[in-house]
Amino acid sequence: MIQRRRILGLVATASTLAATALASQEPPKAEAPKAEAAPSDAPKPEKAKSVGVFGEAVRGDVPDGTSEMLTPEADRAIQNGLAWLARSQQADGSFGSGTYRGNIAVTSLAGLAFMAGGSSPGRGPYGEQVDKALAYVMENTSPAGFIAVAAASTHGPMYSHGFGSLFLAEAYGMTRRPEIREKLQKAVRLIIDTQNHEGGWRYQPVRNDADVSVTICEINALRAARNAGLFIPKETVEACIKYVKQAQNPDGGFRYMLQGGASAFPRSAAGVVALQSAGVYDDKEVAEGIAYLKQFMREIKLGSRYSHYFYGHYYAAQAMWIRGGDDWNDWFPAIRNELVHRQSAAGFWNDSICNEYGTAMALIILQMPNNFLPIFQR
Repeated sequence: MIQRRRILGLVATASTLAATALASQEPPKAEAPKAEAAPSDAPKPEKAKSVGVFGEAVRGDVPDGTSEMLTPEADRAIQNGLAWLARSQQADGSFGSGTYRGNIAVTSLAGLAFMAGGSSPGRGPYGEQVDKALAYVMENTSPAGFIAVAAASTHGPMYSHGFGSLFLAEAYGMTRRPEIREKLQKAVRLIIDTQNHEGGWRYQPVRNDADVSVTICEINALRAARNAGLFIPKETVEACIKYVKQAQNPDGGFRYMLQGGASAFPRSAAGVVALQSAGVYDDKEVAEGIAYLKQFMREIKLGSRYSHYFYGHYYAAQAMWIRGGDDWNDWFPAIRNELVHRQSAAGFWNDSICNEYGTAMALIILQMPNNFLPIFQR
C-alpha cells in the first residue's frame, strides 16, 4: 500500500517540478503556456544561505531515513484516516460539520490531505474527492478573487481565503489547468492588495490591522503560487518578512500582534514557517524560533493537549521538516506516535472546530515524509 501511494504521488510530483522552475521575479508578459523546465534529474544547486523574497535557497535533501519514519502503525492510521475523510465529504464537494459545514479552509485542508498521500485532481485513489473539493473552492471564488463561504466563515474569512488559495496553487502546480490559474491569479491579487501597512494580514480582506496567525496563511499561499509560476511582488514579501521579525519576542517565540503579548506554541510555529515561506531559512530569527518550539517536545511526549492543537502542530511539523537534520528527525517520531495514539477507532481525529479539520491536519502532518505536496517539497 505504501509503495502504491508513492508511485501515484511520484506522477503528481513530476508534474510540479516544471512549475517550480517557472517562478520569476518578473511578471508574465502573456498568458501563453510557459516553456518546459529543466528535466527532473538535472543537478541540484548546493544549499545556499537565506536570501529572502522567496529566495532560491535550497533547503537541503530529504533527511536520511525519512521514508522509514512512516511506520506500519502510522500507515494504518493514514489509510483509516483517509478513508474516513473521504466518507465525510458532502455532496457538493465540501468538508466540515456543525458551524464549519462547507468551510473553505476545512475543505481545502481535506483536499491537501488527499494530495499529501499521492492523489491529485482526478487521479489516484482519492482523485475524485480532490476534484470535487477543488470544484467547490473554485465555485466559491468571487469575481474579485475572494475565496470564502459567508455562512461557514463567521470567524476570520481570510483563513478560508489563505488555505483556499494554497489549495488552488497546489492543484494548479499539479495540473496546469488554465481555469484554476485564472481563479488563483485573482485570489493572489486580493492577498497582495489587502496587505496592511505593517506587512501582515488579518481576519477580513481589508488593510486595517494584522496578526501572525492569519499572516502565515497568506504568505504560505503566495509562496505556493510563486512555486506554480505566478508573479509575486518583491515588496509584498519583504514587508511580510519585516512584520514577522518584528513580532518575535526575546524568548524566541512570536506574539499574536505587534502591539505586544506573550509567546505561544501555535503562533510561534506559524511565525517560523512564515519566514521560511518567504525564503528566510538561516537567519537568527528562525534559529531562535526553532529553539523555542523545541521546548515543547516534552509536552508532545506527555500527550499534552492545548488550544489550537492541530494548527500549532501543522506549522511546527512544517518548520522542522524545512529545517531538516536532527530537528526533524527528533520531532517527527514524537508527533507521529502522539497522533497515531490520538486517532479514534473510527479513523478520525477529534477537534473542537470539527473532526474533518482535525483529521485533515493530522493526515497532512503524518504524510509529510512522502514529500508529495509541492509546498513541502525539498
